[in-house]
Amino acid sequence: MNTPTVLIVEDESAVREMIRFALQQQDLNVQEATESITAEQMIARTPPDLILLDWMLPGKSGIEFARQLKSRPETADIPIIMLTARGEENDKVQGLESGADDYITKPFSTRELIARIRATLRRAASTDHVEEIEIQGLSLNLATHRVMAQKRVVDLGPTEFRLLHFFMTHTERVYSRAQLLDQVWGTNIYVGERTVDVHIRRLRKALEPGGHDSLLQTVRGSGYRFSTES
Repeated sequence: MNTPTVLIVEDESAVREMIRFALQQQDLNVQEATESITAEQMIARTPPDLILLDWMLPGKSGIEFARQLKSRPETADIPIIMLTARGEENDKVQGLESGADDYITKPFSTRELIARIRATLRRAASTDHVEEIEIQGLSLNLATHRVMAQKRVVDLGPTEFRLLHFFMTHTERVYSRAQLLDQVWGTNIYVGERTVDVHIRRLRKALEPGGHDSLLQTVRGSGYRFSTES
């Protein structure tokens, strides 16, 4: 089994060194960059398995860089954990809406950081089973990690892909935000229920051109349901 590689994009040397030491103690490969231009060059040469991305970077911000990475097919599936000192809920939502898969607020413990990294890597690796599902012209293939709507490719980030896979394999039943966090994000991840709303909104937007956004229904006061019934 290959050792995962984590790219740290952080301009504060003390924070970067602390993270590097913690990851190396866990036998993870580490790459480092202090800003987005260098990080982009490194990603082009050797795509990492996960990116730890600081929000406040010189030049292009982490938010802008995350959006850029998630908009490109060749980098869209690389999980991103956003690192930031901004802990307000609106800031967290903004970070997640940029495409980040998780969000950790400074100061943080290395133990929590490692737990989140491991959980994110596990989720990213959990879609390697050969399986294809099709519902009303919307198909999802786990082997190719591709979603098609009426024979057109639907671009999804890794979290939206997992969320859609869960819904397509658990149709007609209502799931609360807490249940979705447990089933899709996992019990070792530390995010709030608002995170579910962010990714639901992103998933609906991606499904909208093919008219499949109507399959993902909000059940007021209860949660969400994936249903072919109106």
